[in-house]
Amino acid sequence: MAQANTSIVTGAGAGIGRAIAQRLAQAGDNVLVVDLNTSRADETVALINEAGGRGQAAVLDITDAAALDALIAETRNLRCLVNNAGIFDVKSFDTLTAEDFRRMYEVNLVALFGLCQRAARVMGSGGAIVNIASRAMLGASQYIHYATSKAAVGGFTRSLALELAPKGITVNAVAPGVIETDMLRARSDTNLDALRAMQPGGTLGTPDDIAAAVQFLASPEAKFITGQILLVDGGRSLGGSLGI
Repeated sequence: MAQANTSIVTGAGAGIGRAIAQRLAQAGDNVLVVDLNTSRADETVALINEAGGRGQAAVLDITDAAALDALIAETRNLRCLVNNAGIFDVKSFDTLTAEDFRRMYEVNLVALFGLCQRAARVMGSGGAIVNIASRAMLGASQYIHYATSKAAVGGFTRSLALELAPKGITVNAVAPGVIETDMLRARSDTNLDALRAMQPGGTLGTPDDIAAAVQFLASPEAKFITGQILLVDGGRSLGGSLGI
């Protein structure tokens, strides 16, 4: 019997990452649930296994190069890598420091690069890399350091797609808009009613909305799509006001 393909999902202990891991498991992949938090990773694995899928926890810090080496060395039949892990905080421009930018880039871009590079070395033709960007890359107030790091993810995605196309590996990104997660609710600047009022349809997204987009881009059906950044934001990026 052929061995199942493997998908790696970082930041899969909760929210969007958990939904992505569950979706890929439902599609038949063995999913490595990568997270810093042991209990959250184990909970995601339990949910996957209870639903009849195959999941395994990998507790590590994605900024740890040795840990990434070990992860890839122990992974068989890697078909898909989803770079979902990232950090975020609210900080006004006049209080930002250079260290804030370095910290944001170290996790949101440099660690992502490191895992992509290692994964691409063992992926075969038909492999897929999906990075999680953000609608904030179009511009955002009160977290410029985050927005610029996610804009960098967009440029990285398009450039890497060109590098890996000859190997038959697709590289795309999903850029979520406002997704209702525990992380969103915990933010110091969150007003859910105000956020809903800014949406053309009056509703916020769910983690599964993002997971569905990721699953498609990671699937064989998307083999002719690469270097794209898919905005999944309920139309908020269209701008303007309804009826004007």
